[in-house]
Amino acid sequence: MLASTQGKATGLDAVYERVRHVIPSFEWPAFAPEIEAILRLKKERDAVILAHNYQTPEIFHGVADITGDSLALAREAMRVDAGVIVLAGVHFMAETAKLLNPTRTVLIPDLRAGCSLAESVTAADVRALKAKHPGVPVVTYVNTSAEVKAESDICCTSGNARRVVESLGVPRVIFIPDAHLARNVAAETGVEMIIWEGACEVHERFTARDIERIRFGHEGVTVVAHPECPRDVVQAADFAGSTADMVNFVRDRRPKKVALITECSMSDNVAVAFPEVEFVRPCNLCPHMKRITLGKIRHALETMTHEVTIDPAVSQRARRAIERMLEVR
Repeated sequence: MLASTQGKATGLDAVYERVRHVIPSFEWPAFAPEIEAILRLKKERDAVILAHNYQTPEIFHGVADITGDSLALAREAMRVDAGVIVLAGVHFMAETAKLLNPTRTVLIPDLRAGCSLAESVTAADVRALKAKHPGVPVVTYVNTSAEVKAESDICCTSGNARRVVESLGVPRVIFIPDAHLARNVAAETGVEMIIWEGACEVHERFTARDIERIRFGHEGVTVVAHPECPRDVVQAADFAGSTADMVNFVRDRRPKKVALITECSMSDNVAVAFPEVEFVRPCNLCPHMKRITLGKIRHALETMTHEVTIDPAVSQRARRAIERMLEVR
């Protein structure tokens, strides 16, 4: 049945070979026709698909051309040659791709794919903070709208937040909107943070007690946490870092057993590359990421929707905050 579903020499055999130990063979026939159609449409539309690490394996390994965390996608978005970019992620990521590629068409397959962090703060909030703390630089996590970025001095991701803060050479910054990331960066740098109390609805649900349960139930497990988690979770982990850092940790250390304390599709995607590692899956799903499906990606390419547009008055200032971030090494 698997062979007959994949059929022609379309590359589907190679796709399934990559994901066969995370996608059961009985599920593959539901994905294969959509993947085949998307691969064809990408050629017809001169399109590339950028997929975040939290996308499901059939998207991440099946149709994506570029994958990674927010920092990697921001960097790679500037290097694509295609006329169309489809962002398999959430809306702020599509906006970031558009900011860095103003002449290209950027599509988001579902307009409802939002982010609790991005929705927690507005441009008016940032202006009020700047008025209250004049002269203090504003460091803004990329999980924000273009309007918020436009009010900022520099952006950061979880992968470079520490380097960005340290690059400013100041004793105090306004850090928005992730309070947990701010506290974790403050502990690493000693820089005073004026914190906006936003949080990721996935990572804030993890607790130090969860880490205790994982260690009790899985002897010898290595725990790797995302810095959007609360401070006590990060302290209870063996290592903390962005999703790219997590991949590098597993690649370099090759733990026999590992728990990635982040969105649960991450474990599925990393497991494809490291089948010899046992992944303990404490599963918190991002409801927004899961709005992106193969069917919606196919529809986006068929209808060229939904196109991301940004007010030119906003885009120039927001782009500069991202470019400043990308200049930090």
